Amino acid sequence: MDNLKAIIESLLFVAESPLSVDKIKSILEVEDRKTIRSALARLAEEYESEKRGFFLSEVAGGYQVRTRPEYRNWTRRIKQTRPARLSRAAMETVAIIAYKQPVLRSDIEHLRGVDSGGILRTLLEWGIIRVLGRKDLPGRPMVYGTNKRFLELFDLKDLGDLPLLKDLQDLGEAWPNDST
Repeated sequence: MDNLKAIIESLLFVAESPLSVDKIKSILEVEDRKTIRSALARLAEEYESEKRGFFLSEVAGGYQVRTRPEYRNWTRRIKQTRPARLSRAAMETVAIIAYKQPVLRSDIEHLRGVDSGGILRTLLEWGIIRVLGRKDLPGRPMVYGTNKRFLELFDLKDLGDLPLLKDLQDLGEAWPNDST
């Protein structure tokens, strides 16, 4: 295909979520993954070298065209709405799920020290977490984990991109103490 790069670019622009190489391969009915990866790499290089207002991001197991963060103030104006923000409690909960998954509600509540049912419902409604199944325990409690939407929101290629817990603890120790 002479216009493979342009076709892939078109797919990326219309896709509502990141496209994996396999998904692109199945749409284009192409056998070679290497050809697709090469076209994606050339697109990313072009976007960078031309300093466009967008870039190609490898996120959530696929590729997605995203606007550059430095233009956030202008791109938000067209939306006329402020993006929903996660509360501190929701951030705590999703962090526990991300690092401890698969995890039970009781484990989340033990770590947080408070009821987390409402927050879990909200995170499920927003599509940031998912139910992985049920544990073979009395009451058959649900087991929670993150999903691709979580990876997209936090700009992660996969869960391996999460900061190490040790690094976060070191950051907390280096943070200035507000009580002085």
